[in-house]
Amino acid sequence: MTQGISGKTIRLTVAQALVKYIAAQYSVADGHRQRFVPASLGIFGHGNVAGLGQALDQFSDDLPFVQGRNEQGLAHSAVAFAKAHKRRQVLAVTASVGPGAMNMVTPAALATVNRIPVLLLPGDVYATRRQGPVLQQLEYPGGPDVSVNDAFRPISRFFDRITRPEQLLVSLPQAFRVLANPAETGAVVISLPQDVQSHAFDYPVEFFADKDWIIRRPTPEPDEITAVAAMITAAKKPVIVAGGGIHYSDATAELEALANATGIPVAETFAGKGAIQNAGPWHLKGIGLEGTPQTRTIVAEADLIVHVGTRLTDFATGSQSMFDNPDVKFASINVCEHDGIKQGATTIVADAKKALAALASAVKGYTVPAAWTATVTERMTEWEGMRAAALDPTVLFDQSTLGDSEPTDAILTQAQLIGLMQETSREGDTIITAAGGPPGDLQKAWDATNGRHCHLEFGFSCMGYEIPAAMGVRWATPDTSKRVLSFVGDGTFVMAPTELVTACQEHLRLTIVVAENHGYQVIRRLQMWRSGSHFGNEFRYREGDSMVTEDGAGRLEGDYLDIDIVKMAEGMGAKALRPVTADEVRVALEEARDHDGPVVIVVPTIPHANLPSSEVWWDVAPAEVFDQPWIAQKRDEYEAGLAHQKWHG
Repeated sequence: MTQGISGKTIRLTVAQALVKYIAAQYSVADGHRQRFVPASLGIFGHGNVAGLGQALDQFSDDLPFVQGRNEQGLAHSAVAFAKAHKRRQVLAVTASVGPGAMNMVTPAALATVNRIPVLLLPGDVYATRRQGPVLQQLEYPGGPDVSVNDAFRPISRFFDRITRPEQLLVSLPQAFRVLANPAETGAVVISLPQDVQSHAFDYPVEFFADKDWIIRRPTPEPDEITAVAAMITAAKKPVIVAGGGIHYSDATAELEALANATGIPVAETFAGKGAIQNAGPWHLKGIGLEGTPQTRTIVAEADLIVHVGTRLTDFATGSQSMFDNPDVKFASINVCEHDGIKQGATTIVADAKKALAALASAVKGYTVPAAWTATVTERMTEWEGMRAAALDPTVLFDQSTLGDSEPTDAILTQAQLIGLMQETSREGDTIITAAGGPPGDLQKAWDATNGRHCHLEFGFSCMGYEIPAAMGVRWATPDTSKRVLSFVGDGTFVMAPTELVTACQEHLRLTIVVAENHGYQVIRRLQMWRSGSHFGNEFRYREGDSMVTEDGAGRLEGDYLDIDIVKMAEGMGAKALRPVTADEVRVALEEARDHDGPVVIVVPTIPHANLPSSEVWWDVAPAEVFDQPWIAQKRDEYEAGLAHQKWHG
C-alpha cells in the first residue's frame, strides 16, 4: 500500500487510475485554466479493451471517447487538435497491441518533429509473460523485454512502460511535465501491458486531486537581449525568419510591432505561415524552396538573419545555400536552445512573445536603411503581380506549353483552384495541408493574413495527415461559421480517406478539396528536375497484362487510372461534388460551408502546370553513375549548386 498525507486510498485498476488521473489535469496559460486532456480517441482490440476500454467506459462522463477507423488517423487528429490549441490542450489516443500500436508510430514522430504534444496509450504484451507469445506479439530472441512498442522510444519525448501499478505515481506526473513544457514537448507514450491494465492497487486519494500545469514563458536574459540588439542596430540588410514558435507563443503582435518600428522584413517558414496577420511592406511571405523567387534574392543579400521559433529545415535554408552574403551573421529567439543555436546564432533562449517585446525596446530608434526598404518593396510588388496572374481563374491556361502532357478534362490549374479557395475564405477559416504539391503552393501563394489560419504540416510532411487533421482542428474550433478546409491531392486522398467515416459519425462540418491531377505530381516534378525523366509517380495503368512475366513487365505508362473519388467519398457517407469550371467551384465551396457534415469537392486540375519556381537549390543528388545520357547535365547542375552550400555554425 502507498499512502498519501491523508492516509486514505482508493482501490482502482491501473487503467481506471490512469483515466481518473488524466481527467483531473489542467493547463494554465496566461491565467486561462482549462482541461489539459478533454477527450480520448481510439480503437479497441484484445490489447486494450478489457483494461483501458473498461476504464474509459466507466469514466466516459469525465473523459469522452471518440471511436475511429485507423489509429494513425486518430493520432494525426490529436496532433492537429493540439496545434490548433497552441499546445495548451491535447488529446489521448489508445490502440491495441501490435499493429494498432504501430499505426501510431508515424504520428508520434510527426508530433515530436513538429514540437506538438500528444498523449499516446498503446497496449503492450503481457508483463507476466506466462501466456506468451500472445496474439500479435513480436518475439525478440535475446531480448524478452522488447516489444514493438520500443519503436516509440527514439521518436518520443517521454516513454514509459508500466509493468507495476505503482509506477503510475511517478510516471504520469513526468509525462504531463513534458506535455506542458514548450522546450521539451512532443509525443508522450505510456505503454500499457494488457494484463497490468487490469491489475488493482490502493492509490492515495491525493493522486487524483485536480492538478494545474503552467505553460511557462521563459524570460530572456538581459545580456542576451543586449547582444542581439547590437547585431540588429549594426545591420544594413537584416531579415527576420518567423517559425511556428510565433503562433505557440501568441507573439504575432510583438513581431508586427518590431517590424513596423524598424522596417526589418519578415519571412515565414511553413510552420510560421500566418505569423504576420497585419502585413506591412516588409512582409516577405514564404521563405525557402517553396517561397517566392523574390524572397530568395532578398535573403541572399541579407547581412543578418534573426530566426525566431523555427527549426530551420533544409526547405527553409535551401539546404544551406541561400545565405550568399559573405558577411552574414545569425541571431535567434527560441524557447528550445537546441534550435536556437543553429547557424551558429547568437541566441536568446526565451519565450518569443517576451523576447520580441524586450528586443523592440532595446533597438528603439533603429530603422533599416531606406535603400533596403525600397529593395524589399520593389521585389514584393513584383511577386504580387506574378501571384495574381497565376491565381486568376479567368485566364485560360495554355496546355500546349506543357510539351507532351496529355489532355484531361481539367480546365483549372492548381494555382487557380487556390485562387478560388482564397476568394471564398473568411476571417477565422483554417486551411490545412501536409504533403505533395498543396503545401508548397499554399506556402508560396496563400494569403494567411487578417484572421485566416493556414495549418501547414511540413515538418514530417505526412501523406494521410490532412483529413484527420481537419477533424482535430474542427474539434478545437466549434464555431461552425468558421470553415475548416483540408486541401489534398488525389494521391493523398486515396492513401488515407477512411476517417471520413468518423467525421460523418461525429457530424463534423469539414470541407475537403481534392486536386485531381492523377498522381504524385510534385515528386514527378522533382524527378524531372534531378533525373531528367519521370518514373513511378503518375497514376497509370500498366502496359500489358501482368507485372510478372517471363518476357519482363510492361511499364506503368498506360492511360491515367479511372479513379472515382466522388463515389469513394459518398460510399463513406460524405457529400461529394465534382465541379470543373471556376463558377462551379465557387458554388461548391459555398454549398459546403453550410452542409452539416463533411463535403468532398473533387476538382480536376491540369497536371504539370506549376506556380513560378522559387529558384532555390535543394540538396537532392542525381546518380553519380548512370546509363541515361541526360543525367550528366543534371549532375553538373547539382554540383554547381553544391558550391553555394555554406557552414554557418
